[in-house]
Amino acid sequence: MISQTTRTLAVLIVGVAAALAGCGSGNKDSANDPPGAAPDSGITITEAQRSQFLTATIERRAFSPTILSTGTVAFNGDKSTQVISAISGPVSRILVNPGDSVGPGQVLALVASPDFAGAIAGLRKAETLLRNAQRIAALDEKLYANDALARAELDQAKSDLASAEADRDATVQQLQALGVDDAAITALRDGKPAPGAISAIRAPIAGIVVEKLINPGQLLQAGSTPAFTIADLSSVWVMGNVFGDDMAAIRKGTLVRISTDVSADTLEGTVDYVGALVDPESKATPVRILVPNRGHVLRQNMLVNVTFRGTRQREGILVPVAAVLRDDDNLPYVYLGTTDRDRFLRRRISLGGRTGDFYEVTAGLKAGEVVVTQGALYLDVAGSQ
Repeated sequence: MISQTTRTLAVLIVGVAAALAGCGSGNKDSANDPPGAAPDSGITITEAQRSQFLTATIERRAFSPTILSTGTVAFNGDKSTQVISAISGPVSRILVNPGDSVGPGQVLALVASPDFAGAIAGLRKAETLLRNAQRIAALDEKLYANDALARAELDQAKSDLASAEADRDATVQQLQALGVDDAAITALRDGKPAPGAISAIRAPIAGIVVEKLINPGQLLQAGSTPAFTIADLSSVWVMGNVFGDDMAAIRKGTLVRISTDVSADTLEGTVDYVGALVDPESKATPVRILVPNRGHVLRQNMLVNVTFRGTRQREGILVPVAAVLRDDDNLPYVYLGTTDRDRFLRRRISLGGRTGDFYEVTAGLKAGEVVVTQGALYLDVAGSQ
């Protein structure tokens, strides 16, 4: 539906076009002149029409510039990881799907690993050898204390004990790499049945499963086969680019506003890293922005609009956004007041960045000039008659 504001503006433009049909029009081509070039003539309105227009005198002002750019969304590298299978063997069962929330240590998939039975046997054997070495070392300590054993034999017993402990620890680590939890390992060490001892791929962090990269029956290679990607989506990185002189206004901690085409809401973030190298092709400096991902609006590889809020103030000429019109070539221009309060001139300008409801004007205007802030569109209609 057409909004009331749009309908009112359309009616007003038609009315003004009819009312201004007899107004004098300036040289329309003046908008194509270089910024700041004055047109040969202007547009004159009547005293009655004058009430439809508002003007403002241009002044140099101090402001913090904003820098517009684009960026690409990436997972927060500090809170995401690709899960690489530490187990060789075929996948027997997958227990999670993309979109599932998981906690650290949660089983993601079961693997029929040929190394599993050997690792369990290795742990039981290592525990037996360790207990025997502990018994011998304790006995040799007593014999040595009673001068019934040479020092060299006691040292050998202690060396055997240390070796047995190292072998036991190595088998425990092997089982942990195979996905066996600590409770099952403790049961195995005590010689008890361990029904929970399974060869599994486990989640290393808490988060959401965003990718499932394996299928049942697929043969996994330990240390090289990626199985899942898990990410904490409460925050993301936005990777932006900044060019040239704009870098002077950006540093770690600079506030950033992120907007997308999928939501009318904007998200706030901060710069947490400014690249040390400039891209040799684009000549842009990469900037990483940490953004709390409210409502999980931002998704991996999404293109977003990035507005940096500069931290350093500078002086310049600002003009209201409503005062700026664009021609068929998308070149910006404004209407200026003259000493004749009912006559206006069209002037090409060059724009810098946008700061709130204002554009910075880099060429075409100077302090003391008067710009039309309301009614410029009416003058455009009159100039086309």
